[in-house]
Amino acid sequence: MRSVKVSSPESRNEKATRSEVNGLGNGTFRETEFHQYEVAPKLPGLDIEIRNPDMPRGVMKFALFDFDGTVSLIRAGWQDVMIPMLVEKLAELDSGETQEELYAIVEDFVVTLTGKQTIYQMMRLAEEIEERGGEPQDPVAYKREYLQRLWERIKGRIEGVRDGTFTQEQMRVPGSLELVQELAARDVQLYLASGTDIEYVQAEAELVGVAEYFGPRIYGAVDKYETFSKKMVIEQILSENDLHGPELCAFGDGYVEILNVKEVGGVAVGAATDEYKRAGINEWKRNRLVQAGADVIVPEFREYKELVGYLMAEGRAEDAVP
Repeated sequence: MRSVKVSSPESRNEKATRSEVNGLGNGTFRETEFHQYEVAPKLPGLDIEIRNPDMPRGVMKFALFDFDGTVSLIRAGWQDVMIPMLVEKLAELDSGETQEELYAIVEDFVVTLTGKQTIYQMMRLAEEIEERGGEPQDPVAYKREYLQRLWERIKGRIEGVRDGTFTQEQMRVPGSLELVQELAARDVQLYLASGTDIEYVQAEAELVGVAEYFGPRIYGAVDKYETFSKKMVIEQILSENDLHGPELCAFGDGYVEILNVKEVGGVAVGAATDEYKRAGINEWKRNRLVQAGADVIVPEFREYKELVGYLMAEGRAEDAVP
């Protein structure tokens, strides 16, 4: 592994020079140092990294998709709303920690909890405030404030798709619809699960044109947060369909869904998507996906046919990875 240092959020105005891409804007960069894992062999001529060449293949019957950052780009940059807001709340306590120190603390737990319901990140904020001698609000209040701030960032995208300013394709991870269609054509049962509130997931799945492929199997956060998790959805899929682990494959850009499906012996495809450029690898995501145990890592799904062919063990396995 090698250490990588990326620039701080405070330097955004100086260094975030990417032009507006499909209405998605620019993201902040991170100060945090992290260890970057060496790239594993890829399928010949493709940008499909095989982290686990011994993974079971050819038995997929069910597929679980994360939504934000894996299929939809409507909420691209949500971290750039949440992290500064939570840092702001901690900075008000005058604990003596620097902005950089607070940013690293918040970023770590926000990233680790990505894939769980938003309320868990707000609950963790409340814990951090208590540890510093403060009196936190109800986590639900923090969640409401965050969602209002996020809406200001994403409302132009939603309205843009509705009025034709943007296409549905511009608000999807490249190849995600085609991947879903390819799996559906092979009679793979599809599920969609997100840490975003269920009403938003359903509406935004319709907005980006993928809802019909999941039907009633769309799951999201609910008020009684303890009654929903991606882990629960996975357990439900396995129990209701008498599945063995490798018959379930998860596609996601977050730590939680990859870890959860690996815990039950499933196959995990990590999507290290750059949500602003809509191309190339996000190294921070890739690092987390490797840590979670992803079997395969892709930048997006433009090579969906080859990816599905590999997962379905089509062609000679001995020729798959050099």
